Amino acid sequence: MLSCKRLLLRPIKRKKKKKNKNKPITTTHQNHCILPSDVQPMDYPEEDEPEEDGFSLKSSAPSNNHGVQPLGNFFLSSTSHNSRDAGLGNLKTLTDELVLEILGFLDGTDLGILATVSKSLYIFCTHEPLWRNLVLETLKGGFLYNFSWRKTYISAHFPCFDVSNIGSCGLSIRDFYSDYMFQSWLCANLEMKPEWLRRDNIQRRRGISVEEFILNFEEPNKPVLLEGCLDNWVAKDKWDKDYLIEICGDVKFSVGPVEMKLEDYFRYSDFSREERPLYLFDPKFAKKIPKLGNEYEVPPYFREDLFSVLGEERPDYRWIIIGPAGSGSSFHIDPNSTSAWNAVIKGSKKWVLFPPEVVPPGVHPSPDGAEVACPVSIIEWFMNFYGATKDWRKRPIECVCKAGEVVFVPNGWWHLVINLEESIAITQNYVSRRNLLNVLEFLQKPNAVELVSGTNDRVNLHNKFKDAIEAAFPGTIDQIVIKAEEKKKQCSYWETVADSNSGAFKFSF
Repeated sequence: MLSCKRLLLRPIKRKKKKKNKNKPITTTHQNHCILPSDVQPMDYPEEDEPEEDGFSLKSSAPSNNHGVQPLGNFFLSSTSHNSRDAGLGNLKTLTDELVLEILGFLDGTDLGILATVSKSLYIFCTHEPLWRNLVLETLKGGFLYNFSWRKTYISAHFPCFDVSNIGSCGLSIRDFYSDYMFQSWLCANLEMKPEWLRRDNIQRRRGISVEEFILNFEEPNKPVLLEGCLDNWVAKDKWDKDYLIEICGDVKFSVGPVEMKLEDYFRYSDFSREERPLYLFDPKFAKKIPKLGNEYEVPPYFREDLFSVLGEERPDYRWIIIGPAGSGSSFHIDPNSTSAWNAVIKGSKKWVLFPPEVVPPGVHPSPDGAEVACPVSIIEWFMNFYGATKDWRKRPIECVCKAGEVVFVPNGWWHLVINLEESIAITQNYVSRRNLLNVLEFLQKPNAVELVSGTNDRVNLHNKFKDAIEAAFPGTIDQIVIKAEEKKKQCSYWETVADSNSGAFKFSF
């Protein structure tokens, strides 16, 4: 749930647009704050980063679904009536999450029938995430997005039914208060605040040598933004919607849990407005369309890729990434203890990175690292947790990466990425001599079967990789171990404890 901590003085405002007859919205979440949108934002002073702007809705934001209001408004209502509790029978004692979970087991026809029972059930049964799940589970990738998930489902299952008037009845239900129901609409329609984009403290370099990159960034395991790396890429000039649709044709790409043609995905991304847009993230794109793989080249800083010794058995390592504004990846650490580089071809991305020893606020990894709990949407994290990082001694590394730029993501670093506009990017994960020991140790963890990803042979990957390295580069591992031990002796005890790579010196492989 969203929290309104420290947001009472930061009202949401709607961007100026054509005359709107809808009442100003009020927003709140978990702490039941009331945020009237018709109040001008107030300054909230900070020593180094003053917050000058309140929250704003996107100019294209539609009116909230049927007049659902956040629960905080209920406490200042002139009545004590909450329609959310009316007409639900025994369901009214359940949380909104459980009600939706129960409804989620039904198919589209059942939901349609239930929606006629009461106003409350009507709102629950028209909740877009429910219809999204139905479409993705029943239609897989074989659908054409029809401006909403409900219309998409109905038009696919009942092609003779006219869906043009669905959702246009203008039905508004008074006194319906629900944080949960309000949340997805709010997160889908909030603009990124200027202060969320203002901080840019990553080191930027252009035209540095490979040796300088290794010495100043890869060896110490520090992020850097590299400029000018894409200047000779064919992709930089050619890759746009029309070009990609033309050369990819009917080939399908991985989009979340489904496979979709690019033309169908772009139709979805052009018209969807949701808190967690589907993200095209395909690891096999170069095999599906070899021409795509030939229209970019690995920057010289990342060309030592030791996983390549495994040939076709290497784990997934390169992806084409396409998504609309608001899409992205919530906090995670890249797979198999690899490092990575991410090159933006079109659009721009906001990055937030934390070093391995600093778990981001609002992120809760399990003790074995196999699971990570974090806010549902990226916008939700910014609203609730971003402000807390200003007071941290170890602040995150942040930047906006624009077209033509590359971000180096060192192994073990937590990172979040959100597209600020429709974006196309290439990313690759790799193993060099600098992080080889980390990777070998990771692949040999007791729960490696759960942690290792991108391969069908999680059990034997460690032995296969180690043996292949020894065969291709005899004595390399021993040399790296000796060098690491010498480096460890030069460090004080405290430096060793605080070293983000200290785990590499266990040599348990």
